[in-house]
Amino acid sequence: MAQELPRRTNFSGPPLIRLLSRLLDADVQEPGQLLPDRLSQWLGWTHAIDLASALGASPAAGGRTDSARQDIAEAEQDCARVRAMLERAIAGLGEPAPARARARPKAAIPRDARHVPPVEYSIYRQRYVSLQQNMESAITGLRARLRGMLASGSPGSARLAVLDAVMEQALNEREYELLSAVPGLLEQRFLRLRPAGSGAEEEGVPEQPPASGDWLGVFCKDMQSVLSAELDLRLQPVEGLLGALRADRP
Repeated sequence: MAQELPRRTNFSGPPLIRLLSRLLDADVQEPGQLLPDRLSQWLGWTHAIDLASALGASPAAGGRTDSARQDIAEAEQDCARVRAMLERAIAGLGEPAPARARARPKAAIPRDARHVPPVEYSIYRQRYVSLQQNMESAITGLRARLRGMLASGSPGSARLAVLDAVMEQALNEREYELLSAVPGLLEQRFLRLRPAGSGAEEEGVPEQPPASGDWLGVFCKDMQSVLSAELDLRLQPVEGLLGALRADRP
């Protein structure tokens, strides 16, 4: 059946890529270049200069106070709050209005109004992009707050804060370019799951609910899984900064 997840993949990269390769039945191979080589292609010369300056700088030690432990505890709570907020948003994704309308009692629908609007992917694309924007906004602010805390710590922590700021600026455009392609890839999964005849209706022929009505629920779960994997990917720099704060704890 179309709802069965394909299992073919030879790629051992990030969970988000592995998940997409399974959903799309794509045979993704390991990249031929090492990560440092690919990074050198993504970084422009201005970013390379900023990175070299950050690596060569000797930041002064910050004024970490006796309240540092409390500050780190609050940072951990802040990270957990942002993650929980975004996870709730992902879990709250449901079916669009046309799909929900089919679940209303038959008595509430006139006998001459049995037309069911076709389920289109556009509403799912809009929801995915909206959640991506929410992730970017919340995580960018959280990352900046953690850098500010690192900057007040040891010289090594202060240098790491500068490096993270440079890398975020340098890779932001590349990250946006790659992640903005995910909704388009999910559309392929949507079209593969959707039963034949449940797209745009023929002229004069009312669209009927597909016999296999669970395909939309399967797709919603797939989309939620992809969003969760993207969230984990976006939070990796945050987890790194938080780990550095713990290691720099007095």
